[in-house]
Amino acid sequence: QVQLVESGGGLVQAGGSLRLSCAASGRTISNYAMGWFRQAPGKEREFAAAISRGGGITYYADSVQGRFTISRDNAKNTVYLQMASLKPEDTAVYYCAATTSTSYSGIRRSPSYDSWGQGTQVTVSS
Repeated sequence: QVQLVESGGGLVQAGGSLRLSCAASGRTISNYAMGWFRQAPGKEREFAAAISRGGGITYYADSVQGRFTISRDNAKNTVYLQMASLKPEDTAVYYCAATTSTSYSGIRRSPSYDSWGQGTQVTVSS
């Protein structure tokens, strides 16, 4: 498995921006599609965004489409989530994850992911 560590979370006002980073170690992430999931208090973990192994294909939840951008730098073994126009409902713990799945449906489902980070808190104030 690959080890993942998220960073970049924090407190931001509505309308603001944050960039999350996910640093990987142990294995190269070029063998994995990478995803970001989030979990708000009292809610189930939900898919936010994912990116294919080479970075050429990206996937987004409807709730973040047009506001979030996922990217990766395989040379740095790092994945990013640029978040803009943040809303209070974006408040959650954000998790980075790695999967060998290549299917459209699988890449959006948390059970498809083999490795997870510990999460980073994002809080958006109104």
